[in-house]
Amino acid sequence: MFEVVIGLGANLGEPARAFTTALDAFAAEETVVSVSRLWRTRPLGPDQPDYRNAAALIGWSRALSNLLAICQDLEAAAGRDRSTEEHWGPRVLDLDLLVARDLVWRGAGLELPHPRFHQRAFALVPAAELAPGWVHPLMGRTIGDLAEQALRDDPGALISSDPFPIALENR
Repeated sequence: MFEVVIGLGANLGEPARAFTTALDAFAAEETVVSVSRLWRTRPLGPDQPDYRNAAALIGWSRALSNLLAICQDLEAAAGRDRSTEEHWGPRVLDLDLLVARDLVWRGAGLELPHPRFHQRAFALVPAAELAPGWVHPLMGRTIGDLAEQALRDDPGALISSDPFPIALENR
């Protein structure tokens, strides 16, 4: 079994509900170890509503391709249609495999760590709540350090945060 951090993002519909549905699906497959706070973040790309972002630390024992497929199935079930969406546009659910402890993976449709993870405060800060001491295997810096750097580089990226609406132990 290895641990992987998944980024959760949405700015359409009910993000907290979409995140909870995804976390329940992950928990039915393997182990949801912990979940970050729910962050309100400034969007990248075209004019659109603010995003809600979170991260989940998942214990996973099967192929990464299985986890990626589950993420894509959950996005589709939430109403995401990758074939028609605008690049960096609004989303009902976006699930990204961000980083796995001590793992570099380059395969069809999946790169770990996520190729832009180290530059994005909206992904780094929630991930740093869960695994601040993990070392990014390509950057050689901790997730906590990278999160602090991303916030220094873009201090307005994160707007506010709230506790995740459903406690992990209640699921």
